[in-house]
Amino acid sequence: GKLGELTQEFDTVDIKVEEGNVQVSRSTDAKAHKAKHGLYRALVNNMIEGVSKGFTKELELVGVGYRASNQGQKLDLALGFS
Repeated sequence: GKLGELTQEFDTVDIKVEEGNVQVSRSTDAKAHKAKHGLYRALVNNMIEGVSKGFTKELELVGVGYRASNQGQKLDLALGFS
């Protein structure tokens, strides 16, 4: 993606990339294979979003007496009575 490149090793599942779509499939319906199928599908999805959109986290302060500000990478929180 435009933000970098990520790699991950996978086992017990087959991953195919066709025409811009990623397909994750398992060989059997064993409980361990089903669990890893879901895990790896989520990991692939998160990796794709991470290299295309990046990671952001938005917080919302609700209430009276709270104050927050940021200065670059530093977050200043004033919580409690003021």
